Amino acid sequence: MGADGTYNSVMASPIQIDPEVMHGVPCFAGTRVPVKALFDLLARARTIDYFLLQFPTVKREQVVDVLAMAGERLPVLASEPAA
Repeated sequence: MGADGTYNSVMASPIQIDPEVMHGVPCFAGTRVPVKALFDLLARARTIDYFLLQFPTVKREQVVDVLAMAGERLPVLASEPAA
């Protein structure tokens, strides 16, 4: 996060986990918006633009970075044996 509390992809992760913010629920950095809210809306066939209208404190760059992180993690999850 930048010195002004805003997200900067060069400096930080798009996700912040802080016990003082939303009881440690993973949120978009610099906001109180849970990352799960993005995936919940996408699962309901909502667009990224719709999400950004609902949560104006989240920047498009953060959404793109979170989706990229998820895309990188999916092959790993798919290769793990089921519990």
